[in-house]
Amino acid sequence: MSEENTLTPQQKIGSGFGRDSTAAEVVAGIDLTGKTAMVTGGYSGLGLETVRALASAGATVVVPARRPEHARDVLAAAGLTPGTRGGDVSVAELDLADQASVKEFAAGFLAGAEPGTRRSLDILINNAAIMASPEHRVGPGWESQFATNHLGHYALTNLLWPALTAAEGARVVSLSSTGHKLSGIRFDDINFDAGYDKWRAYGQAKTANALFAVQLDALGRDFGVRAFAVHPGGIMTELQRHLPREEMIAAGWMDENGTVDARFKTPAQGAATSVWAATSPGLEGMGGVYCEDCDIAEPTVPGSPEARIRGVDAHAVDREAAAQLWQVSADMTGINAFAG
Repeated sequence: MSEENTLTPQQKIGSGFGRDSTAAEVVAGIDLTGKTAMVTGGYSGLGLETVRALASAGATVVVPARRPEHARDVLAAAGLTPGTRGGDVSVAELDLADQASVKEFAAGFLAGAEPGTRRSLDILINNAAIMASPEHRVGPGWESQFATNHLGHYALTNLLWPALTAAEGARVVSLSSTGHKLSGIRFDDINFDAGYDKWRAYGQAKTANALFAVQLDALGRDFGVRAFAVHPGGIMTELQRHLPREEMIAAGWMDENGTVDARFKTPAQGAATSVWAATSPGLEGMGGVYCEDCDIAEPTVPGSPEARIRGVDAHAVDREAAAQLWQVSADMTGINAFAG
């Protein structure tokens, strides 16, 4: 069978869910008992609701956190302490902007296997992100949005590859957004050395998240690992912490009184597409696609009234760009589970 015949079409499958579905609704009736899930940034906004839904279905959930004590406090306040919802929820320290921290976290997770066994990971949701942040450099001078949102998750997923393959049917969900429409990958200046633009940098990082799912699925499907990119929708969370109120008003996200535009979702609605992509039986045998509103997204119709807010642009699902980005990421991090 040719590769073309194994690709999942970028078109809706009629999931039965939609824009207003919640994470609890899409996981209802799904039993995740005995499954292990990991949600980066799973202690605020979408991440917290994602953890809540997975734990309610019986999954054991690991929450990597840059501020572990804060994460434990938030999860405890939400009633997500070990054993309270059918699945344990635990926290471990991880700073996605620090490659040494990523390596230490992954090694610690893999070492947690029972003697004579391999630790397995059934669901990995690469959820944590920063958005439109002031110019900041990490590691060897990397632009921080690309380094945190993409390279951190790239390294984490590759380092956890033994656990993903051990699960025999794992899914990896990469959170992208319509921000991908703001920029493709700037292969000639990935770190914005020639001049920083916070929104183009965010756009590049979100395109990278989408392309990561394309290439991971191509590399991983023969091992039983499938990958999906997800646009959760517009949601007011801590992700907006770097944006001045005046900028959000000018963008139409809220009015002068702070009332959020009706187009925005609640966190529970925003988490739904991630949870759907991670758990839906309807996606068996599929992968490498960009999803929105609890279904596979349609390609963007250029020039249409909704081109900026709906669908996936061609550059974010381009297989050649995805393969090139993977190699660039491997060269930058020195990590590649598929090398050799």
